[in-house]
Amino acid sequence: MNESQCEQRRDTTVRTRRTFLKHSSLLIAGAAGAQWVLPSTASAQDARVAQDIAVLNYALTLERLEADFYITGLQRFGAADFATFGFSTLFDRLRDIRDHEVVHVNTLTSVIQSLGGIPVTGGSFTFPYSDARSFLRTGQVLENTGVTAYDGAVALLRTPQLQTAGATIATVEARHASFLNFVNGDNPFPSATDTPKSPGKIIAAIQPFVRTAPSASR
Repeated sequence: MNESQCEQRRDTTVRTRRTFLKHSSLLIAGAAGAQWVLPSTASAQDARVAQDIAVLNYALTLERLEADFYITGLQRFGAADFATFGFSTLFDRLRDIRDHEVVHVNTLTSVIQSLGGIPVTGGSFTFPYSDARSFLRTGQVLENTGVTAYDGAVALLRTPQLQTAGATIATVEARHASFLNFVNGDNPFPSATDTPKSPGKIIAAIQPFVRTAPSASR
């Protein structure tokens, strides 16, 4: 690849990420105040459902990112690649995490559809790992980001049952994060409480991993 082609690829990547941030900002605005963008004739229930769908699609975007990370990574690395980390069941546990993330994607998709919404689909991602060690480090970053994302997003949900459902996913994400912290030699539970993060901060944090963002379309 010559210098001109490299520069063109960099420009394309920058434009794609800017589009992703713009799209995500609109989604976040919907999550934070959907009632203000609905027609004046819409009921309070319509506003609540619209906000819940926006928040769930935000969560689904994160879950699609995580699922893709484990699916592609565990196609590249096998049990032998993780044999030197001192945990005989490490590869099995990573496959469990992969399967959990796939369940999260399927569950959120079904819930959004049941509410009459359009789930985000597609998207392509890139991850900065070159070996099993950097794969585990990247997984640690993603899982800890997921915990703080759910901590912040649950409060945006308007329906109590969905808040409970979101919390049940958040606790599983916390278990993933704790496990990967431990595997990487870090404290699995570094503090007595976690710090919720706003969607804006989370979107900025995952932006380097996104080539093209998942989108909702019929």
